[in-house]
Amino acid sequence: MSQPRLLLVDDEWNMRNLLRIYFKKEGFEIKEASSGHEALAIIQQYPIDIVILDIMMPGMDGWEACRAIREHTPVPVIMLTARSDTQDKVQGLQIGADDYVTKPFEPDELVARVRALLRRSSLSQSVRDEALMLSFEGLKIDPEAREVYVQGRRVEFTPKEFDLLLLTARHRERAFSREDLVIRLWGYEYSGDSRVVDTHVKNIRVKLHRAGLPYSPLQTVWGVGYKFQAPGAAL
Repeated sequence: MSQPRLLLVDDEWNMRNLLRIYFKKEGFEIKEASSGHEALAIIQQYPIDIVILDIMMPGMDGWEACRAIREHTPVPVIMLTARSDTQDKVQGLQIGADDYVTKPFEPDELVARVRALLRRSSLSQSVRDEALMLSFEGLKIDPEAREVYVQGRRVEFTPKEFDLLLLTARHRERAFSREDLVIRLWGYEYSGDSRVVDTHVKNIRVKLHRAGLPYSPLQTVWGVGYKFQAPGAAL
């Protein structure tokens, strides 16, 4: 089994050095970044399995870096902070972090949290990849590569847009309420407006239309929410 690839993001060399030594001893392959911008560059160049991200950094702080990471990849993110405010934890979870650890911490606990997240990520990936390519008239959705093709040409979607399209396409017999979609895609901790689903559906429709798809597969079910409906479904 290959070594899990861990990205350490902290502007303090001493903290990175401590974690590097500890995680290397635990069998991890380590990449390091001293800023949010550097972290994004590494993520775009190398396959990363999990990120440990400090919040208090100059320039691009951990909050902004986490948002930017989520635009590129669903990789698990653990945020580190010296603050113990509950609001900080809630904010981190809302912007896409998977866990939150307050300094000072025991290295053994952090390793345990990292391994638990990797297990959950692996299981989630298995669920996401359980189906083969979904094919419809002019539209293909590849769960494993997380790619969408219209008339043979790839169309770019954000992670949440892709997840929404894939979820509804896999469950074509079901009409999803906005609340159900929020829980499935954003989690129970999300406290924003469920109309965020409408925005994502609108974006998906616009992108598919601009790419040349002659129909809109995400149909509005009045009084309920949305349902995927397209000709040529692959069973």
